[in-house]
Amino acid sequence: MEQRTRAAVAALGIAAIFLLVQLGALALVEPFEQAGLQATENPQNATNSVIYVGALLVMTGFMLLAFKYDLDVVIRGLVVFVGGYIGFIVLASIVPASVVPVAGASALAWAAAGAIVLGLLVHPEWYVIDAAGIVMGAGAAGLFGISFGVLPALLLLGALAVYDAISVYGTEHMLTLAEGVMDLRIPVVLVVPLTLSYSFLEADAPDSVSEADATDSITEADGSGEGGENPEDRPDSDGESDREETDGESDAESSEEALDREALFIGLGDAVIPTVLVASAAAFAPEAVPDVVAGGLAIPATAAGAMVGTFVGLAILLRMVLRGRAHAGLPLLNGGAIAGYLLAAVASGLSLAQAIGLAGV
Repeated sequence: MEQRTRAAVAALGIAAIFLLVQLGALALVEPFEQAGLQATENPQNATNSVIYVGALLVMTGFMLLAFKYDLDVVIRGLVVFVGGYIGFIVLASIVPASVVPVAGASALAWAAAGAIVLGLLVHPEWYVIDAAGIVMGAGAAGLFGISFGVLPALLLLGALAVYDAISVYGTEHMLTLAEGVMDLRIPVVLVVPLTLSYSFLEADAPDSVSEADATDSITEADGSGEGGENPEDRPDSDGESDREETDGESDAESSEEALDREALFIGLGDAVIPTVLVASAAAFAPEAVPDVVAGGLAIPATAAGAMVGTFVGLAILLRMVLRGRAHAGLPLLNGGAIAGYLLAAVASGLSLAQAIGLAGV
């Protein structure tokens, strides 16, 4: 029971990370817009999503090749640099350059970038990784949110949900990628410990996430029953009931093994991608959509709906993961964000066509 309580607390820790990323992205929408950081000329152009998905596929292929040819240091260096760069952008956008100016930006922005890079290089403990991941996640989601209109954002989330499902349940190359980044101690995978004494630096690399499914199948002993007869082959119903009982025991054992761990892990992308829709809904909300207050921020109801939907999807995902199976996160997270956004949009008086950006408001 104690382990279940710890797992529940760790799950709340993951939810807190998601909340910080989403609130951070929402807080950065206006500063990013004022700083002119919109990355696309026309945020309403749906082809922006196609370009981004293509870039993601190229990057995924590059990382898989890097791991295959033992070029881990390249991936680590790239992620650390991106972390410092995004940290700089975030602080440079919210702190005026006139505050201790250094090379066209505030010294605080340079200090933030330096702290992220130094922390990840020198002491990538779990709290350093999570702190850097929250800054990176909020910054990346905010940047994409102001660069993708609602329709491109919806298309992006839908495409990536399908891709994530294929890459986890089909080709399984996302599992290979996840295994590769674990040893690098970088904020591509966020860590929430189940005990206060846990150290990510001292812990062995987690078992393959694909191995979490190993307990789902039970191998029957060859000599079970008299004369080596398999109970399933008997003409009566005993074999079926025995199999059902074994399956139940298997599920219970799998759940207990899932709880018997030192930390929970979740990809940074799982927090960032649904948050893109949250930030986009805030940046491009029609005037007819009312505001609600969340975390001290007045945000459009559609953005709040996407947030609520994300957390519904997260709750379902964590429940499934704690049963001991590897699962694709984006189908549930993105699906929840999209459903929450659409429900909030319709409740705010928008038509479905208006909500998805196919009609004027």
